[in-house]
Order: sequence, then structure tokens, then C-alpha cells
Amino acid sequence: MTLEQAQLQVDEWIKTVGVRYFNELTNLGILMEEVGELSRLMVRTYGEQSFKESDKSKEIADEMADVLWVLICLANQTGVDLTTALQKNFEKKNIRDANRHKDNEKLH
Repeated sequence: MTLEQAQLQVDEWIKTVGVRYFNELTNLGILMEEVGELSRLMVRTYGEQSFKESDKSKEIADEMADVLWVLICLANQTGVDLTTALQKNFEKKNIRDANRHKDNEKLH
């Protein structure tokens, strides 16, 4: 699935099953909640915290998909073409960071 296809599928789902988009600020809050849930699971999986019983059935992939879903909703609502945005972001990083990481002693 491409980013364009994902944006179209989320839009179709919202309009047929979800009734309508939540407003942008509500979706921003939901995005922060979803990132928090992903963070909590990552900390328990790769960090030093132990799992709570309520976290044991959760999966990192599903939490990442939740983050992506809400990000796509926000992109659709604000007229952002994520394919174009990501391509421009690669261009920016290729110029800005051409040697930055290669020259970083901490990464060697």
C-alpha cells in the first residue's frame, strides 16, 4: 500500500464508517495519546520497566499503526499529500545531513 492509497482508504473509512473526521485539535490530542501508548509499550519492551498486566496483550505494530492512522487523518484534514511531504523531507535531509552523521564520532 502506498501513502496515497492509505490516505484514500482512511478517508473512505472515515466518511462511511466513522461518520466524519474529528476536528483537527481533537485529532492532534488523539495523536498524542497514541504516541504515548506506543512509548509506553516501547519502554516496557526495550527499556527497564516491567509490563503491567494490561500491557501484555498489546503489540508494537498495532500501536504504530494507530499513530499512522491518526497522522493520516490529520494529513487528509489539512490537505497534506504525505507522499510529496515525505519526498521533500528526504531532499531536505539529504542536503542538511549529507555528512552530519558520517562525521559524528558518537556513531562510530
